[in-house]
Amino acid sequence: MDHHYDGEENDYMQQEDDWDRDLLLDPAWEKQQRKTFTAWCNSHLRKAGTQIENIEEDFRDGLKLMLLLEVISGERLAKPERGKMRVHKISNVNKALNFIASKGVKLVSIGAEEIVDGNAKMTLGMIWTIILRFAIQDISVEETSAKEGLLLWCQRKTAPYKNVNIQNFHISWKDGLGFCALIHRHRPELIDYGKLRKDDPMTNLNTAFDVAEKYLDIPKMLDAEDIVGTARPDEKAIMTYVSSFYHAFSGAQKAETAANRICKVLAVNQENEQLMEDYEKLASDLLEWIRRTIPWLENRVPESTMQAMQQKLEDFRDYRRQHKPPKVQEKCQLEINFNTLQTKLRLSNRPAFMPSEGKMVSDISNAWGALEGAEKGYEEWLLNEIRRLERLDHLAEKFRQKAAIHEAWTEGKEAMLTQKDYETASLSEIKALLKKHEAFESDLAAHQDRVEQIAAIAQELNELEYYDSPSVNARCQKICDQWDALGALTQKRSEALQRTEKLLETIDQLYLEFAKRAAPFNNWMEGAMEDLQDTFIVHTIEEIQGLSTAHEQFKATLPEADKERQAILGIHNEIAKIVQTYHVNMAGTNPYTTINPTEINAKWDKVRQLVPQRDQALIEEHARQQNNERLRRQFANQANVIGPWIQTKMEEIGRISIEMHGTLEDQLTHLRQYEKSIVNYKPKIDQLEGDHQQIQEALIFDNKHTNYTMEHIRVGWEQLLTTIARTINEIENQILTRDAKGISQEQLNEFRASFNHFDRKRTGLMDGEDFRTCLISMGYNMGEAEFARIMSIVDPNRLGVVTFQAFIDFMSRETADTDTADQVMASFKVLAGDKNYILAEELRRELPPDQAEYCISRMAPYTGPDAVPGALDYMSFSTALYGESDL
Repeated sequence: MDHHYDGEENDYMQQEDDWDRDLLLDPAWEKQQRKTFTAWCNSHLRKAGTQIENIEEDFRDGLKLMLLLEVISGERLAKPERGKMRVHKISNVNKALNFIASKGVKLVSIGAEEIVDGNAKMTLGMIWTIILRFAIQDISVEETSAKEGLLLWCQRKTAPYKNVNIQNFHISWKDGLGFCALIHRHRPELIDYGKLRKDDPMTNLNTAFDVAEKYLDIPKMLDAEDIVGTARPDEKAIMTYVSSFYHAFSGAQKAETAANRICKVLAVNQENEQLMEDYEKLASDLLEWIRRTIPWLENRVPESTMQAMQQKLEDFRDYRRQHKPPKVQEKCQLEINFNTLQTKLRLSNRPAFMPSEGKMVSDISNAWGALEGAEKGYEEWLLNEIRRLERLDHLAEKFRQKAAIHEAWTEGKEAMLTQKDYETASLSEIKALLKKHEAFESDLAAHQDRVEQIAAIAQELNELEYYDSPSVNARCQKICDQWDALGALTQKRSEALQRTEKLLETIDQLYLEFAKRAAPFNNWMEGAMEDLQDTFIVHTIEEIQGLSTAHEQFKATLPEADKERQAILGIHNEIAKIVQTYHVNMAGTNPYTTINPTEINAKWDKVRQLVPQRDQALIEEHARQQNNERLRRQFANQANVIGPWIQTKMEEIGRISIEMHGTLEDQLTHLRQYEKSIVNYKPKIDQLEGDHQQIQEALIFDNKHTNYTMEHIRVGWEQLLTTIARTINEIENQILTRDAKGISQEQLNEFRASFNHFDRKRTGLMDGEDFRTCLISMGYNMGEAEFARIMSIVDPNRLGVVTFQAFIDFMSRETADTDTADQVMASFKVLAGDKNYILAEELRRELPPDQAEYCISRMAPYTGPDAVPGALDYMSFSTALYGESDL
């Protein structure tokens, strides 16, 4: 394959001496070329939607070879033949080879037959020719092209990376850092270059190939193992791979160069435009400031106050110290900027700068001259004005001080002189007011001098044309007018005080007379009102008649009292006539008394109003007392019958329960008849309750017609009901006891006789001592412990008494044969068929249903050694039945 691609016009393809045909036979290089060229072809073929698997097989029919050339050249080739025969394939391969030749490439020793026959070396040589022509030939860097150009590009791009040194297209790339540096230089975000190590070529190569495939659309053309495992990687394979990187990044390279050129040009223009804008802005601002400032300096209208003129002076100082100096600098800067800009424009071949209308350097100089002209003489004018105002201010201040002192003195004087205090003053107060007024007249005369001084200063300010003369004159006029008014008011008050003094002396006499007579009459009325409103509590008709007589006597004194009232009011009317005639306000109230005619009339009206009210109250009370007497008699008549009836019934019942007439059943019948008659008597008690309620509502607390109160009757009645019920119960219990214990009527009568004998107090109860005596009489040997045991049985609640029922229970227990726990247990044993336990069904079979269920629900399960399921413990149950009461 020596000199495959020679041709004079193709200098870039001149082979170096080591590009030897024999070397191409190196199996490692062949393997690398096969992989690289396959990947390179596929990177283009996939744009047409296809690819190759085996480089010497898949190009044999010439179809994919033609397609590859169409894709990479962007041109159409002659139409391929679709037949499957060898002749068709040779024809298609030749079309491809002719197209390559038409691009100025001489194909030496490469024939269509060898390609169709699948000659690997020939096929690889042809693909390398295509790669050189279409991927590498056009690379040009600084006048060098093809291989040297590509090498120079790699060196330039990797120059900043100290651990990369590209000298060739074989061993310079073995450590993988060259590939990584190319990617990092153009896309630094894709590789963390700082973490890569020169002694780890596998990681470096894999990193570069993976990133290129994933982000740069460069297919993987070699395996890292192939490069690392070969002493010298294949140059053609490396060049092909690197050219893909060049093409991936060359677009950015061209754009970068073009952009730099444009930026330089634009930067010059922008800088110049900025300087022009700055000049225009600075010139506008400065001219605007001058335009605003000149009218302020030319305004020589004086201010009216010293303060305002001093402010003007202060403003002028600020202008000279703070506002003008920066503007002087701005003007200077503006001229410098203008000159600099013109120089720059001239140097960069741009036309000279022409400021907009009215903003020329000469316009600014003219405006500045006008400003300095306006400034002349401004400060001197200000100082002269301030001196003139100072003189006026001094005089005006003197006027204000004197006026203020005078006004402060007159403050409240008019109000004092016009007040009508004398109209409500007492005689002594009028005399004091007269003295006070004389002192004021002396004070008024002393102030005449100041008023005249104030008028003189006001006149002088007028003559000097003081700016605030109108207000000075108004104030002066007001002071003079007020002064005249005060004089007139003083005279008027003096006369009023003297006139009032005379009238009050007359009124004072009449007040004294009124007071002397009004007091005793007022006291009489208050006493009368108190008596007429006096509440009374009476309990008898005699008491109310006594009150009525006293009231009639009082009514007889009223005409005389009315005459005295008329006389007292007459005095008051006389005072009123004086007041009306001479227009004097009644000076407050009568100093000698607090009583007034209104009060007298009001009290008199009240007395007259209370008289018929009292008449009515006495009549009503008389009627009430009569009604109360009727209620008392009504209650007493019934109570005097019911009380003895209850007493009688109580005694009769007591007798029945103690005496022993007939059998217990006879006594019970007798008692039930009593009970019926008592129940039938209830309506009489209810009627008495109704009368008692009426008595209570009428607030009657005593009744001399009877000794029975309702409470007595209620207690008696309740006792009667309780006693009959208890007595019947006792007899019923005696019958139960008698029948249960098998006691004969004779024995019962004997018990009753013994009990009655020892019931010493006849209460139906024996106390402890009586019971002890009774037991001893029956032959008991009474020790303290034995007696205490018996008492705990007959008196379990420790009341200290023994009832007849408890006595019978005890006596019958002592005399009769009673059931015991052992007897009951023996009975259960019989039912259980002699077992130690009993079953539920046995109980249900032998006992009535409710007794059987009673036992089952209360018996505990039996837990003895012979127990069976459902066994019940009748023994502990029998003991429990007697546990609480058995002796």
